[in-house]
Amino acid sequence: MTNALKRAWTELVQPLLQRPKRMQVAALCYRIKGADKEVLMITSRDTGRWILPKGWPIDGLDASGAALQEAWEEAGVREGKISNESIGSFEYQKELDTGGHAICETKVFAVEVEKLEDVFPEAKLRTRQWMSPYEAANLVNEPGLRDILNNL
Repeated sequence: MTNALKRAWTELVQPLLQRPKRMQVAALCYRIKGADKEVLMITSRDTGRWILPKGWPIDGLDASGAALQEAWEEAGVREGKISNESIGSFEYQKELDTGGHAICETKVFAVEVEKLEDVFPEAKLRTRQWMSPYEAANLVNEPGLRDILNNL
């Protein structure tokens, strides 16, 4: 393939074939313990890897409100102070129910946890654990999320 064809493929054709990124929202739930911050991590339902509570936007809620709703459903965060502005974002590849994949850009909102419940919608589907941001960063797969945790 000539250089002109390679350039046309990478700059013109390939971008047209890619699907747009889908947006998700995530809650980085934290608490202050002494002089340190701890983050609340949960396991994913399918693979058991460590993640933040996250999901699709919810009709009637802004992005931070949807992130707080995900924190309740997936981690039992009943009350918390949430930032209105995203503290960062990361990308990951999500496996869809159809068997396909989608690239998701996930906006992260910080939530200072005020009340945590033991009974919540996905309590039997996930494990949750408080840990240092450094520990959490070493457990996640997504480089962008690792950076957010390391900068907390």
